[in-house]
Amino acid sequence: MGLDQYAYVAAKAEAWQDGSTPRELSYWRKHPNLQGWMEQLWREKGCPGVSNNLDIDNNDVTFNGVEVELTWADLDRLEEDIKTGQLPATSGFFFGISSDEYYRADDLEFIKKARAELFMGLRVFYNSSW
Repeated sequence: MGLDQYAYVAAKAEAWQDGSTPRELSYWRKHPNLQGWMEQLWREKGCPGVSNNLDIDNNDVTFNGVEVELTWADLDRLEEDIKTGQLPATSGFFFGISSDEYYRADDLEFIKKARAELFMGLRVFYNSSW
């Protein structure tokens, strides 16, 4: 068990539900600070994909197995935070230890690939499981 993280491309959200197959862009294993960054983004966006009857303001909602769509602006911000070492320190029982330096080149390569997909008119998503 542990933190598994995925970035993938699809024509629309939850593509697998209509029989389409999303295409994987990147995979990370136990990159907790990236998980923390994505969770902050997801919360800023209002926790999309979560039932409206949950209280998202008091952190009752868990960021696990929930997809978040990444935009051009999100990728720009992520790139800046990676380059300046600003991914938030994040911990969790299944998350492992900080791995920012180990994943730095992979993270920047992911951003490059994700931008190319957005340019082609596709949508980029992040999801995780722990």
